[in-house]
Amino acid sequence: MFDSADPDFFLAHYDITWDPADTISMPTDGPTGMHPWLDALARLSRAPVVSIAKVQGRARGAGSEFVLACDMRFASHERAVLAQLEVGLGLVPGGGPMHRLPYLIGRGRALEILLASNDFNGELAERYGYVNRAVPEAEIDEFVDTIADRIASFDKSALAETKHHVDEVTLADYSLMPAALDEFWRSVAREGALRRLGQAIKDGLQSRSEVELDMGNYLAGLDAASSGK
Repeated sequence: MFDSADPDFFLAHYDITWDPADTISMPTDGPTGMHPWLDALARLSRAPVVSIAKVQGRARGAGSEFVLACDMRFASHERAVLAQLEVGLGLVPGGGPMHRLPYLIGRGRALEILLASNDFNGELAERYGYVNRAVPEAEIDEFVDTIADRIASFDKSALAETKHHVDEVTLADYSLMPAALDEFWRSVAREGALRRLGQAIKDGLQSRSEVELDMGNYLAGLDAASSGK
């Protein structure tokens, strides 16, 4: 089970101030032969164990990608926020949400999440199927512990084999994902993305600020702000 000790953030997003060259050059020596981020997500999804994300803060961008790679997702009704923010910043998502969301929620809703770059609270995320369900904050710890303990009490071979057969029809071929990550790196260097990212950093991106806390609303006006309109 994965959770976070930070009440505001499960996993915020990729650190866009980090030198891209350092990330791009990471060795691709994992079992899948893909970039370590894609390798970790693919291995998590296909591991013969059950992974559960308990989301009680914000999970956007890479945070959302990690949550989507887990087998199950439970969100705090009051505190969870999920989003794929990349398109709102002029970027292409790189960690495979285009290949995971359609299997979970259908093409139309996947495109809405990806292209509108809006924040989804726990209630709406549950309605869309972005998460398994939203649980009241006061009850989520007990709820997730109970379901995790119940699953863990069952025969491990039966669990692994059943998950494997579900994976066969619900997980995209991970060989599709490197092309999207390459497109992410190309998009980072485009003029429009650099302008939007520069404005967002100036306004508080990458710090515990209103930009990070209320990203969905902030992105709605970012293009005009970054263009000086």
